[in-house]
Amino acid sequence: MLNIANALTVLRIILVPVFVWLMLLPGDAMRLAAALVFIVAAATDRLDGQLARSRNLITSFGKIADPIADKALTLSAFILLSVAGRLWWWVTVLIIVRELGITVMRFAMLRRAVMAASRGGKAKTVLQILALIGLLLPWHAVLPATLATGLLRVSYALVAAALVVTVATGIDYVLQAIRISREKPAADATGGARHG
Repeated sequence: MLNIANALTVLRIILVPVFVWLMLLPGDAMRLAAALVFIVAAATDRLDGQLARSRNLITSFGKIADPIADKALTLSAFILLSVAGRLWWWVTVLIIVRELGITVMRFAMLRRAVMAASRGGKAKTVLQILALIGLLLPWHAVLPATLATGLLRVSYALVAAALVVTVATGIDYVLQAIRISREKPAADATGGARHG
């Protein structure tokens, strides 16, 4: 359990309350600090995954803690942005329902088969992170008004793209789970010859 990949996952979990605390403080300086903490935490997500795979550091703790850390970071950001009035609540609620629903479903499906993250799922995560960074950063406090407005519009476009991919991949995971559920009895009947 004690390895660099798991240490980065734990660091990400620790950074979540720090990020939330900074977001709740007033002022653009605190908002910038919160955005920087979010960026560091998001970077550890990519890094710990790469280290775990390249150095064969994959553990049961990492399999459980990593998705929890990811969801805690991104969903807290979506919620705080909606609380601050920077993001529509219906977008946040839809993403929360999808993320938590699919996470619970994937854990439930472990008895039958491991549902690995798809390319669409990875693209969804990247789009969500980029959109959140764009909305978290106080562009108007550090850039000319025209450029800041343009970057904010790009950020909302990323939100739209992330929402579409989030819903689409959610549907894909549900369909994949249905297929696995139908195939698994056949695999059991043939002594496990098939693996969903």
